[in-house]
Amino acid sequence: MSNGSSITQFLLLAFANTRELQLLHFWLFLGIYLAALLGNGLIITTIACDHHLHAPMYFFLLNLALLDLGSISSTVPKAMANSLWNTRAISYPGCAAQVFLLVFLISAECFLLTVMAYDRYVAICKPLHYGTLLGSRACVHMAAAAWGSGFLYAVLHTANTFSLPLCQGNAVDQFFCEIPQILKLACSDAYLREFGVLVVSVSFVFGCFVFVVLSYGQIFRAVLKIPSEQGRHKAFSTCLPHLAAVSLFVSTATIAYLKPPSISSPSLDLVVAVLYSVVPPAVNPLIYSMRNHEIKDLENALRKVISWAFFNTGKLPVFFHK
Repeated sequence: MSNGSSITQFLLLAFANTRELQLLHFWLFLGIYLAALLGNGLIITTIACDHHLHAPMYFFLLNLALLDLGSISSTVPKAMANSLWNTRAISYPGCAAQVFLLVFLISAECFLLTVMAYDRYVAICKPLHYGTLLGSRACVHMAAAAWGSGFLYAVLHTANTFSLPLCQGNAVDQFFCEIPQILKLACSDAYLREFGVLVVSVSFVFGCFVFVVLSYGQIFRAVLKIPSEQGRHKAFSTCLPHLAAVSLFVSTATIAYLKPPSISSPSLDLVVAVLYSVVPPAVNPLIYSMRNHEIKDLENALRKVISWAFFNTGKLPVFFHK
């Protein structure tokens, strides 16, 4: 195959050569996928149906759950189907769509996590200005900016990646279509263009991470000045889950896209890919459900949602009630 125009499909990485292990991978991924659907679905339903949770922090958490559902749904179902039906194939348009969706949702999640750090910074360091800086319109604009930025990034990277001539066959060494693995199929010099764009993009993502770290530096300084131990515990409990989610996401994604070729191996690539594309959507609901005062509201609201589903025929409430 001399170029991308002659490729009609790609061959994804097979988890195993034996049928028993393929089925084991199918059931493992099915369990993870169902856990992600259940956890994020409960967060979305609970926040959407209880007007007491229509605050900026929960609005951003709802958007994060939507992005997590989308990102895990763009990769895991196809991997499950391939394991179940003992195939490796994905069509050329399907591969392009997978790259677009994954870059779109992961980029948007990165920007949203940065916005969530700003939300915690304002809530703790500038509480008197919280209603002004994070009103309903500002929250919608920031969330829309995160989604829009992710969309533009996805268009740029997908168009750039799939415009490259491919000279190294059609076997992708990953269980989904991932840009670094597709670049390995490009002709010797052609991949440098997209690699340069990747470096700039990941550097920008790293800049977002630096912003998050600096925000939390200010937050922790402010928290340590709180005289009440209960107040410090409450402040830390609302911030640590978010910091854990950011650290897991950014570290694994950065390793996946910027690790030197000298340390690259199929097993390492597979582990890193699972850590940034599969694990965060599954564990984020657990991270944000760690026991603290605010998340207890989710537990109470969930009981209200169940009651509402069976006994209430009214309309869903609207966000940001005054």
